[in-house]
Amino acid sequence: MTVLAMERYTLGIDIGTSSSKGALVDGAGVVVAEASVAHGVQMPRPGFFEQDADGVWWHDFRVLTSSLLQRSGVAPDRIAGIGVSAIAPCVLPVDAAGVPLRPGILYGIDTRATEEIGELIARFDGTDDRVRGLSSQSVAPKIRWLQRHEPEVWAKTRGVLGAEGYVVRRLTGQSVIDVYDASAAYAPLIDASGTRWSDSAAELCPPSLLPRLAWGCEVVGEVTREAARATGLAAGTPVVAGTADAAAEALSAGMRQPGDLMVMYGTSTFFILRTDAPSASTRFWPSHFHEPGTYAVAGGMATSGGLITWLRDLLGRRLDDGSELDYGDIVALARESVPGSRGLLALPYFAGERTPFFDPAARGAFIGLTLRHTRSDLCRAVLEAIAYGIRHNLEALLAEGFPVTRVLAVGGGTKNDLLMHIVSDVCGVEQWIPSQTIGASLGDALRAAVGVGVFASLSEAVSTIDHSTSVRPDQAAKAQYDEMFSLYKAGYRQTADIAHRLAGLEDAFMPEM
Repeated sequence: MTVLAMERYTLGIDIGTSSSKGALVDGAGVVVAEASVAHGVQMPRPGFFEQDADGVWWHDFRVLTSSLLQRSGVAPDRIAGIGVSAIAPCVLPVDAAGVPLRPGILYGIDTRATEEIGELIARFDGTDDRVRGLSSQSVAPKIRWLQRHEPEVWAKTRGVLGAEGYVVRRLTGQSVIDVYDASAAYAPLIDASGTRWSDSAAELCPPSLLPRLAWGCEVVGEVTREAARATGLAAGTPVVAGTADAAAEALSAGMRQPGDLMVMYGTSTFFILRTDAPSASTRFWPSHFHEPGTYAVAGGMATSGGLITWLRDLLGRRLDDGSELDYGDIVALARESVPGSRGLLALPYFAGERTPFFDPAARGAFIGLTLRHTRSDLCRAVLEAIAYGIRHNLEALLAEGFPVTRVLAVGGGTKNDLLMHIVSDVCGVEQWIPSQTIGASLGDALRAAVGVGVFASLSEAVSTIDHSTSVRPDQAAKAQYDEMFSLYKAGYRQTADIAHRLAGLEDAFMPEM
């Protein structure tokens, strides 16, 4: 470690679905200040999820930066570098000046482009095998949706950015996307190498409208004078490429080597598995990682923490004093039930599903309800459904030949001790939880530290992460869950046709919001 590492700090900011977080980190990788700010999500129609680029993404960056500088007392000129991550991939059309033309369309929870997914698969299949994996997590169908449904917006579009890309542009004036995000979510716009935009898909979106590709630890610009005035940062501060929140979170989890699997518990659940070589997959998203010569496969459930929020809001109030339920109440209620939820099974596809089967028209369900079931059984069934979904993904990874040697758990869901134990029991795996649980913003600060030379590599930077806690499985409990998991998989197969037909009727029965 250089002298610079002991004298300077790096700043990491992560823009999430329902909140944003920031961390100021010293040269030893220790968080010296952290902050967070909550925000909302716009849902103009069922299945449509959006956020305002200035009112949420850029606003949160400025608020968090101001708060971190004030809390830490660190002078702006002592910040050596800045890293940004965000929910990804998002689609934000901008004009020639980088001004947003509409709210940003969010990642896989936004399922508006279902029709366009099928069209693009039919159009490019045979010329690009990766299109078979197109889903609501993919960028190309949402670009096609914009062209079809908002042609006046597309006619003015001179660039397409993600959430992290927009913040980096506001900071530096540069339009950039990191190779991880592009290679994972931009097929067929990205070529097979994952490092160049494809000319063969130029009719869908010209490469000139797409950001410059860069590696996740690469310095791509400096804070401009205008951005310095808006944020309180020092003009000229280096900024590394933005990345997806999950890719930054993987670093905060301690991901260092092939076989490490990050499970990120948030509004949705996301997975990243480090691999030792480029790979192909029909059920996940292969990609590069943050540095040249590093690789990964990614996956994600469409909802998990969001499902717990839905249930909390649905149940409403405590029965004893009438006060509103909180997350702790949901956990307490779930503890009153038993493994298997007294024969109640939930399917968590309340926003469709991403991996291990790409089905935006999948729908949630409770199967086995009787008059004897209680609120406690509903609560436990939801937690178990999340665990079954995670096991389904783990089994699919193993079936495709991807070995998992260590499971690293991160995100807000790790604070839910019961959920952690249910997941370990259902999956039969030990989960390691890092001592510093602030998440993706720490990973962003570490990327920035590599970019400006505080650390020689990400491996060195991530070696600062330790794991003081693990959750071990109860094998007897796993045996109890095995039959329920078998029914869980059958539940999707046997209700898919009904779910798809209901999804087709959804707009007819639900007015625009």
